[in-house]
Amino acid sequence: MTTTTPPVTLADVRDAAARLKGVAHRTPVLRSRTLDALVGAEVFLKCENFQRVGAFKFRGAYHAASRLSPQQLARGIATYSSGNHAQAVALAARELGTTAVIVMPHDAPASKRAATAGYGAEIVTYDRYTGDRVAIAEALAAERGLAVIPPYEHPHVIAGQGTAALELLEDVGELDMLMTPVGGGGLIAGSATAAKGQYADLRVIGVEPEAGDDTKRSLEAGRRVEIPVPHTIADGQALHTPGELTFSVNRLLVDAIALVSDDEIREAMRFAFERLKIVVEPSGATPLAALLSGRAGRLPSRIGAIISGGNVDAERFARLCGGTA
Repeated sequence: MTTTTPPVTLADVRDAAARLKGVAHRTPVLRSRTLDALVGAEVFLKCENFQRVGAFKFRGAYHAASRLSPQQLARGIATYSSGNHAQAVALAARELGTTAVIVMPHDAPASKRAATAGYGAEIVTYDRYTGDRVAIAEALAAERGLAVIPPYEHPHVIAGQGTAALELLEDVGELDMLMTPVGGGGLIAGSATAAKGQYADLRVIGVEPEAGDDTKRSLEAGRRVEIPVPHTIADGQALHTPGELTFSVNRLLVDAIALVSDDEIREAMRFAFERLKIVVEPSGATPLAALLSGRAGRLPSRIGAIISGGNVDAERFARLCGGTA
């Protein structure tokens, strides 16, 4: 009989939490009686829009970078990202006294590019619809001797992301359901590992934009499925296929994927701003969109939802909430 060792365990997530203590923010959990009444359940929002760099990505980026050898750190770090992981690696590199080269799509939100550069990173741009960001980053890394920290395809990244769910459960206790956005799959893989490692019956639900349903299709097919690069306001979820490593975790631990439209994401962003008094970026709003629209299906009594980020500039936020972008 053969057994398969999972790439990330609850112990790994707990180790990551110890390494991140005092470096990453322990983000707040927000409650709203209005939201509870609308969805008919107790909802606990883990607000990673208050994390360093404005998104959960700092957890995985710093954790992975902090485990590099002194020799690797001396040479520098490379990665590829549409924005939040880019900022996270740039800040992690600065905190650890090294440099970062980031491959970003040329149409990445201007605010995310500016923030990445502001942390001191070198930015190399490409066309997300025709270019191969992984190949570009790996070529740069090989040429310059850099260590690559991918956005999600790394056990240390996954373990770091899982600390958000670990904190949520420590703060609010047992939940019936946990919801997270799904892009490459690192956040939900780490979150599912942390959650189901403690509460085996807890349901883990991912949320994707309708146009970018690669993980939903892949889970239904039992294998990774490729789709055309999606056009969606949720730029952090505009991927064409799940990660190989993350999918190996998610196919075992994720119970379902809910889909939301761009209009439903806009409504969730507007609700968060008007009723919860927080700014949430499109990808970060997808779990809230699924709850408000009824797309998450029949809901249990206690639900945790990770609001993954709040990186959206004022002009784009105004256009999105006004329904013109």
